[in-house]
Amino acid sequence: MTLWFVFALMTVAAIFAVLWPLGRTSRAQDQGSEVAVYKDQLAEIERDLAAGLILAPEAEAARVEVSRRLLAAAASEPATAPKSNLKWRRAAAVLALAGLPLIAAGVYMPLGSPRLQDFPLAQRERGGGMAQSLENLVVQVEQHLEKNPTDGRGWNVLAPVLERLGRFDDAVRAYRNSLTYNGESAERRSDLGEAISAAAGGVVTAEAKAEFERAHALNADDPKANYFLGLAAEQDGRKDDAANIWRALLAKAPADAPWRALVQSSLARVGGGGTLPALSDETIAASKDMAETDRNAMVRGMVDRLATRLKQNGDDVEGWLRLVRAYLVMGERDKAMGASADARQAVASNAERLRQLNEGLKTLGIGG
Repeated sequence: MTLWFVFALMTVAAIFAVLWPLGRTSRAQDQGSEVAVYKDQLAEIERDLAAGLILAPEAEAARVEVSRRLLAAAASEPATAPKSNLKWRRAAAVLALAGLPLIAAGVYMPLGSPRLQDFPLAQRERGGGMAQSLENLVVQVEQHLEKNPTDGRGWNVLAPVLERLGRFDDAVRAYRNSLTYNGESAERRSDLGEAISAAAGGVVTAEAKAEFERAHALNADDPKANYFLGLAAEQDGRKDDAANIWRALLAKAPADAPWRALVQSSLARVGGGGTLPALSDETIAASKDMAETDRNAMVRGMVDRLATRLKQNGDDVEGWLRLVRAYLVMGERDKAMGASADARQAVASNAERLRQLNEGLKTLGIGG
């Protein structure tokens, strides 16, 4: 309340400083003019004559000279505008003094009422979609590209957004334009192939496969191209070829690759050919020259040791996921389900680990 009183006082002071001159007469201005000076001199001559300070002839001569100067000064001053009525000026000042705060309050109440709720920055950023949604931004970019169809950077930005919005046909066209105006690259070819597959409901069509093969020719290690080429092999019924493609992809993948779990679950889906995602890359390479029975025995031993370790330390979410994947690869789904139940029980007291575990199990096709 004190703050509002200070604001009101400052407003009144400012208005008073501006309107105060309106309420004053123009006496000072009149006293400063030449005409007023000569009139005072005439009055002074009359006073001196009455007091006997000057003789009558001298007074007459002085009176004539001052009168001449008075006439000249009156003729030389510009005509002034009629004086405004002091009463009206003071009324206007009072009206402004009272009316301006009322007008300000009338404008403030609907637009800045203190009763309105706060609108924090984070909420404004999240609520930006109300004024300009993602679709509106896409429309603006599309309008820009209609006028500037050779803007390769614009097509490069627009294409993945269209794909996320589910506008797959438009995304395919945008990726093609990106290739046209930005040039060839493995990433753009594989992105185009992915959009074509999405438009076909997830099926790697012949057209999409051709794009992935072009991407592979440009970069044999492109992960997206290799994954979808493996998916194409799986959809064609060539599960062994799909497993070989995905194994090679995993052998070169960084340990923290975000798509690693997806490839591992896909490999588990096609059987994996006896080579487990739970094994290290070095172990996989060393096992290639072993006999099949020896390799299977080695794999079984590693899985059993992993299971034993997890019984002693059940907080290792990644270890549980590797164990479940191993059982799935070996075709032992019952053991995979049992391991998933044990894993949930082991991490039940930690909400974050339980969330990570459930997400990983869902990727492997084990829910519930």
